[in-house]
Amino acid sequence: MVKVAFIGLGVMGFPMAGHLATAGHAVTVFNRNAAKAKDWLGQHQGAAAATPRDAAVDADFVMTCVGNDDDLRAVCLGADGAFAGMKPGAVLVDHTTVSAQVTAELNAAARAAGLGFVDAPISGGQAGAENGALSVMCGGSAADYAAAEPVIAAYAKICRRLGDSGAGQLTKMCNQIAIAGLVQALSEALHFADKAGLDGAAVVEVISQGAAGSWQMSNRYQTMLADAFEHGFAVDWMRKDLGICLDAGDEIGASLPVTALVDQFYKDVQRMGGGRWDTSSLIKRLTVLG
Repeated sequence: MVKVAFIGLGVMGFPMAGHLATAGHAVTVFNRNAAKAKDWLGQHQGAAAATPRDAAVDADFVMTCVGNDDDLRAVCLGADGAFAGMKPGAVLVDHTTVSAQVTAELNAAARAAGLGFVDAPISGGQAGAENGALSVMCGGSAADYAAAEPVIAAYAKICRRLGDSGAGQLTKMCNQIAIAGLVQALSEALHFADKAGLDGAAVVEVISQGAAGSWQMSNRYQTMLADAFEHGFAVDWMRKDLGICLDAGDEIGASLPVTALVDQFYKDVQRMGGGRWDTSSLIKRLTVLG
């Protein structure tokens, strides 16, 4: 068992930090909204800190799970950032979905300070975090990954190193690219079934057992048919992620026409007031806008 700091107690980080505590690790948490840290302490053994630096003092591993590039810089860098409190040889494991640029920047800063760094974005949604069944895609040195993997295992169904620093974020981009196309296709299939006068649930029962089946189909069709989108990964965050994908595609020369189109569809959903709706709300765009 090791000493772990967990920074960021959102819908993903809150249960992830809880799994670490349940596994027997000594966990200190930090969240910008201190009330969230207090709530966490009401459910789990551990401690709370006033700053990321304080949380990171003496920690063997520091886990971050925040919102975006700027949020990650804010909790890692500066006088109150985690890097300022970490002991030599400690490893920061970043679970945020961020750009390859900020990952490179923070990896360099960590190396200069004698620290390890693993980019380790996650997939599996809130349910995966709560059930300890996340997919964790990692980039970093083999030594840093080998040290961190047994700790990450507390909330992972699968955890893999895909390459050197940045490889985890690039793999998460592949994940979001695939999801975007799948959700749009599922939305169109259910919309088509409705227009054709078919029972959408019955259609999914049949086609999900064949080549059309997917996680999105199995886990989202019922709420999509019920016009319920107050759960899961928000459209605002998906647009942030797809922007990262499209920027990286431009940089490396990858053609992403479907991703670019679906990104614009999500923009339509935002204009409909659905920025906080689940990403499966693409079907709502079809029913409203056609």
